[in-house]
Amino acid sequence: MTKADLVDKVTALGELTRRDGEIIVDTLFESVIGALKSGDKIEIRGFGSFRTRQRNSRIGRNPKTGERVDVPAKRVPFFKPSKELRDSVNPGGAKSPAIANAVSTNPVDPHHPPAM
Repeated sequence: MTKADLVDKVTALGELTRRDGEIIVDTLFESVIGALKSGDKIEIRGFGSFRTRQRNSRIGRNPKTGERVDVPAKRVPFFKPSKELRDSVNPGGAKSPAIANAVSTNPVDPHHPPAM
């Protein structure tokens, strides 16, 4: 689904013009982006939450030349779906035992620490 498709869906819900639908969708996106830029988190019940995570600086490699490259620390946006959203996407609900074991035995990735 594209942004234009989303605008069409919003416009079809009521007596709205296309311009009104665009304003609604743009306002929603700008609000989420603004909150993430200021370090806030957004929680939408039944959908999920948006927040930023801090990535530590590291040494990477240029894939073309193999040269070492310093990658600076940065904040990245992160979305965590709600249980309701996960269950609606995966109606079976149960994880396979292999996935459950892999998740429980993996330590925290030092390059992607949990959100603060």
